[in-house]
Amino acid sequence: MALTITDAARLSNDVLLTGVIETIVKESPVLQAMPFIEIVGNGLTYNQENAAPSAAFYDVGDIWSESTPTFTQKTATLKILGGDADVDNFLRSTRSNIQDLEAAVVQLKAKAVQQKFDDTFVNGDVDSDGKAFDGIDKLAADDQTVSMGTNGATLTLEKLDELIDKVRAGKPDVLLMSRRSRRKLTSLSRGTGSGLLETDRNEFGQMVQYYDGIPVGVNDWISNGKTVGTSSDCSTIYALQYGEGGVSGLTGPGGLQVERVGSLEVKDATRNRVKWYVSIAVFNSLKLGKLTGVRD
Repeated sequence: MALTITDAARLSNDVLLTGVIETIVKESPVLQAMPFIEIVGNGLTYNQENAAPSAAFYDVGDIWSESTPTFTQKTATLKILGGDADVDNFLRSTRSNIQDLEAAVVQLKAKAVQQKFDDTFVNGDVDSDGKAFDGIDKLAADDQTVSMGTNGATLTLEKLDELIDKVRAGKPDVLLMSRRSRRKLTSLSRGTGSGLLETDRNEFGQMVQYYDGIPVGVNDWISNGKTVGTSSDCSTIYALQYGEGGVSGLTGPGGLQVERVGSLEVKDATRNRVKWYVSIAVFNSLKLGKLTGVRD
């Protein structure tokens, strides 16, 4: 069964791990909602659905035609993400009355892991970095891409609606964009007086904007400097559905882990390791779309 890492944390009795997970989901709209499938082994081979089967009406005696969905076999390999966090034993002993220094250092390392995941979730490309995994920018199918134009153009609500319509069998679970694109969306909504953009609290108590009922997520690693045609100031907006039939995370047994390495030989410090065997999979190409060439 696929679980978000927040749900997985509720099943853990490790207080430090629970605190780490609370830290990493705080600023990540992806990790707050995307479920992760726990797999045994170093990867997952799956069939990605590309097109649904068709149906038709027939007369008595007609010859029935067979129609099946089309699939493409894909393989997602777990990659090793993490880092070490050292805590000086002297500082831990002399300053523990002020705060739990070890927990604070581990949580800062966990935040770095979250930022690296969010970056790779969008921009990952194994052709450039074989140690990482492919992100949604590369995994989005060509026929699921909407363009603002040959040289890009300023965002319009019509184009955003076209992107949303690319995601089939329900609305997207999130619209992922840069802060610049979110500001433009806010400006467009105010200018049209459409009332399509609303603000409400999510389950984590954070104020989140919703466009036509769809959460608007900000990812700081979505570039505003992509080149489209003659324009070099373009960004991308992504629309995706989460789940085992859409975009899902993959994780090794145990999910995100905080491992106590222990005392170090070369210095008077204690080491903790934050590690995650992780990747992502797109089980249905119709659950992921992107809008390219978005200019300010």
